[in-house]
Amino acid sequence: MNKSKRPFTKSKRSFRRRLPPIQSGDRIDYRNMSLISRFISEQGKILSRRVNRVTLKQQRLITIDIKQARILSLLPFLNNQKQFER
Repeated sequence: MNKSKRPFTKSKRSFRRRLPPIQSGDRIDYRNMSLISRFISEQGKILSRRVNRVTLKQQRLITIDIKQARILSLLPFLNNQKQFER
């Protein structure tokens, strides 16, 4: 059998690198609601670091600020809208 063998070449898939959610100029603060609300699910849960695509240090700061905003009642602890829609 005489099969033509192609040399192994890596497939050249182009992919677009997604921008990080926290830019270098953004300040992580419990009062910055537009930034903090990006890291909370619709149910009010804190999203994981893999979903957020942030560093470990940034995730710790985000978690602390979300909890602080909840204590100061800037954010709800739970968002159970579906229970009341009956």
